[in-house]
Amino acid sequence: MQLGKLQLKVILADITTLDVDVIVNAANTSLLGGGGVDGAIHRAAGPGLLQECRTLGGARTGEAKITGAYNLPAKYVIHTPGPVWHGGDSQEAYLLAKCWRNCLHLAAENNCQSIAFPSISTGVYRFPIKVAAQIALGEIKDFASSPSSINSVTICCFSPKDQQIYQQALQTFKG
Repeated sequence: MQLGKLQLKVILADITTLDVDVIVNAANTSLLGGGGVDGAIHRAAGPGLLQECRTLGGARTGEAKITGAYNLPAKYVIHTPGPVWHGGDSQEAYLLAKCWRNCLHLAAENNCQSIAFPSISTGVYRFPIKVAAQIALGEIKDFASSPSSINSVTICCFSPKDQQIYQQALQTFKG
């Protein structure tokens, strides 16, 4: 899907294998690794990533911090702690939108042209993926309306089911 000069695609892949300027890590607030995509990124990047993350002092939910990518094909990793789902009345939607927005702006500030996101907060943090997809697409659309260095956004799904949900959201989002 084309949004202005920005190309948006949804793929099924291992985010640690993508040759993009920046991959987004759905991190925990310590930024020191964990399960899911966070653990996979730390394992693939090697010990240098953990060493650099130790210097960052963690991050609050919705914030974004950038590091090198070490053994990954990407140039950078942007770490963002997503919200844990508590039923929807604890600012979860606002915080998730903030994750996407802050990652996009931080990538642009670092003159990146391509960025790949996982489905932030929809795994062990239990954020409903259909809601998360709409929030993500809304933030990408808003970002695309302003000039930046970014010309490619990839949403990288880990399962065919997740990919289908994001693709359906993209179809309804177009219309």
